[in-house]
Order: sequence, then C-alpha cells, then structure tokens
Amino acid sequence: MTTSTHNIGAQPLLPGRLGNPDRVLKTDPRADPRLVAACAPFALDAAPPPIPVHAGSPWQAKLDYVAASEAGMEGVFAELFADLPPITNVERRTEVIRGVDGNDIRLYIHTPKNASGPLPCVYHIHGGGMVMLTAAGATYARWRDELAALGLVALGVEFRNGGGTLGNHPFPAGLNDCMSGLQWTFDHKATLKISKIIVSGESGGGNLTLATCLKAKKDGKLAQIDGVYALCPYIYGAWAQKGKELPSLYENDGYLIACDQMAVLATIYDPENKNNRNPLCWPYNATRVDLQGLPPHVISVNELDPLRDEGLKYYQMLLAAGVRVYSRTVNGTCHAGDVLFRKAIPDVYAATIRDIKGFADAL
Repeated sequence: MTTSTHNIGAQPLLPGRLGNPDRVLKTDPRADPRLVAACAPFALDAAPPPIPVHAGSPWQAKLDYVAASEAGMEGVFAELFADLPPITNVERRTEVIRGVDGNDIRLYIHTPKNASGPLPCVYHIHGGGMVMLTAAGATYARWRDELAALGLVALGVEFRNGGGTLGNHPFPAGLNDCMSGLQWTFDHKATLKISKIIVSGESGGGNLTLATCLKAKKDGKLAQIDGVYALCPYIYGAWAQKGKELPSLYENDGYLIACDQMAVLATIYDPENKNNRNPLCWPYNATRVDLQGLPPHVISVNELDPLRDEGLKYYQMLLAAGVRVYSRTVNGTCHAGDVLFRKAIPDVYAATIRDIKGFADAL
C-alpha cells in the first residue's frame, strides 16, 4: 500500500479513517472513482445516517429495521443491475427440495447452453448477513449467469434468513439449508453433469460458505466439497466490541457498511448470543484442529471494507493449519464492490468471475 508524507521525516499518513476520522468513501484517495460515482445517487459514498436501533433494542424493532434495510437494498441493487445486456447462452431452471428441518428449499440452477461433458459447479450462497436478501434477487441471478457464461454450472441456494422476507429463522436454520442443498447437489452430480463442487459466497454468504465447509468436516462429508471460495466473509461476530486486532474495523467503518449495523444483524442471526464462540456460527472462532484437512480455499477481500482484516486473519489461520489457500485483495473497492457494481467497474467484476473459474479449473 502506498503512503504519503507531508515532508521528509514526517510520519506516514494512516489509511482511511485511521488517518482522518471524518473521511468517507468519496474522500478516500484509494477509492476507485467509478465506484464512488455509482454510489453517489444513493448517498452510499457518504457517511451513513445513524441507525434507529442498537444491539440491545427490542427484538421486533430490530426485525423491523432488517425488513426496511432489505427493501432499501433490493431497490438499490435493482437499479445497479438494470439495463444490462442479457446473457443468452445460459439455461436456467429451479428445483425444490426438502431440507433436513422439513422445509422446502429452492435451488436456482444455471448451466451453459450446449455444454458437453461434466463441468465444475459453483454452489453459491448469497450475501445479506444471513438475515436478509434472496438468491432470486437481481444481483445474484446475474452473478450465476455470469459464472455459467464462462463454462461453470452455477447453483444458488435459497436458505432461510434470520429476518426479512425469508425470516425469521435464526442460526442454524440457514446453515442447515445450505447443507441440505449441498447434499442434494452432491447426490445429483451425474444428472447435473458436474465434475466437482466449489462452495462460494460473499459477505454473509462468505460466512455460510466457510461454515458449510466446517460443518461438512464435522459431519464426515468433506468429500462433497472440492474447493471453497469466500469473498469478503462476515465472520467475526463481535463488531460491537471492535477488536483492536482488526484495524480495518476502524479504518473503513462506515464505507458502505458500518460496525454498529453489523452488530445489530449479528443479534438477529444469534438472538441470545449463545453461539458467540461457535465457529459454525462465526467461523472466525475456528481452531487449528477445526481447519486441518479442509479442501483448498480462496479468501478474497476488499481493500476499503471494514471486514477486510477478519478475512485476512482467516486466511492466515488456514495457512497455519496447513490448508492449501491463497488470498487476494481487490483494491479500490468497498465491501463486495466486485460483486455489486457490475456496470460501474465491469473489469473488476469480470476479474473476480475469472478468478473463480480459474480456481475451479485448477482443482
């Protein structure tokens, strides 16, 4: 990372809000100006307004906040993905399966047209802090299309959320659904014409991606997963305390997402805080023994994301446990910027899609 000084011998300026507590995304010199311009119509380039709830607020007030946030985010995403040229070389279908808890789960399957031979499958788990958004949304339908257009089978799982339109189902409901969908995918590899399964997701989906792998090991089902690709994983769980060991929580707080917001969402996912040290709920708490023997991983993070350093910490934990892993930092981007801003930074978006494809092909 490049630093600057006022004069010879001066201390380097610290990045982001560590150097200037009033800095926002649009005034951070590291930010890609194309991304900033795309954020501006929604005021996402500025400091976020105070949220109306906190971690200790009444349960219903927090659920109402999540519902309102979900509606607002879906509206923004619809605008960000409007008017894109359609992808025509992909076929789409939906399967409805029964989960381990007896509930129905929708699986959205995107395959390249006229594909021959088994292809790698990206089993995608969408973002939203495990408490909001849907796999059926415009952002994730496009993501699966783009993956399929490169020659992958992309399968999105519609898991139960802690809140919002698919709530209210706290941990471990969403994880159970992800495991059920993975089992179905593994059992149907031949009919799906897939050669291997890569579990992947961003933000809350990054949490569930890593937790699905950890649970697969615990349940003796690691053979179902050939690789793991987690983007900007939301795995720490303790954002109300903002640990000093994760400087990005201070450096980038309020850039698209904020620690006080994440602390509230965490209480929706685990309402009684019974799982604050459970790695299946918050994978940041995984031990070396938990991680040993896992399949190859990629941890992708965004430079201007409060969550950046928890992802990098998990990468270091995987390395220490002997897991084959590499990490990448997408510079100039906010949280999930390389997933959300398809029109503004198409080259960055495409680079991440290509990297997932390259990882899958190399397994």
